[in-house]
Amino acid sequence: MSALVTEHFVLQSVSSATISESGSRVAIYLSALSSGLVAIGFSSTSHRALAALAFTVLPTVFVLGLFTIARLIETSVANIVSQRRMELISDYYASLTPIGAPYFGSADSAAAHHGVRYGRWSFLFTMASMVIVVNSVLGGATAALVGVLAINASVPASTVAGIVVGLVLLGLSLLYQHRRVTPVVLSSLLLDRGHEDAELT
Repeated sequence: MSALVTEHFVLQSVSSATISESGSRVAIYLSALSSGLVAIGFSSTSHRALAALAFTVLPTVFVLGLFTIARLIETSVANIVSQRRMELISDYYASLTPIGAPYFGSADSAAAHHGVRYGRWSFLFTMASMVIVVNSVLGGATAALVGVLAINASVPASTVAGIVVGLVLLGLSLLYQHRRVTPVVLSSLLLDRGHEDAELT
């Protein structure tokens, strides 16, 4: 019991740390992006300054976004695993005595899983998905600026190219997140069903 309580405390600390780290990384990325856009806005009156800043700042922030996305996905996986292991410990606590079950939440109650239900499409509503959308827009805008400022392409053609690049980046990033997060979520769902079946039998 002492080992379980210690493990429960450690898992809770890990879960809190992942959420705190995710929030900090998102704040750093958005701060860098907003600062870069402000700098580019001040240089918009000069074509050379605009091109120099745009082709320096935007790719740098875009790469920072990729690193942020990768780490946010990993912290999401770590949080899901920690939550699942804490739920298993809580289930054991609830099984110690019949009157203890309501205090830990049964598997089919609203209090189970800390009020959070993970499903196949849960990866679309994470902080990583938010950064993926913003970073995809940034990548598409950078591609459009390259067409206008560097290649001297027409604005409509550059806009279409930027939209295509943004959609491709969005699809690839969401696919990567799906392949990393969904197997963990599905394994948790299978464990839940197995646990429910064991309780019924």
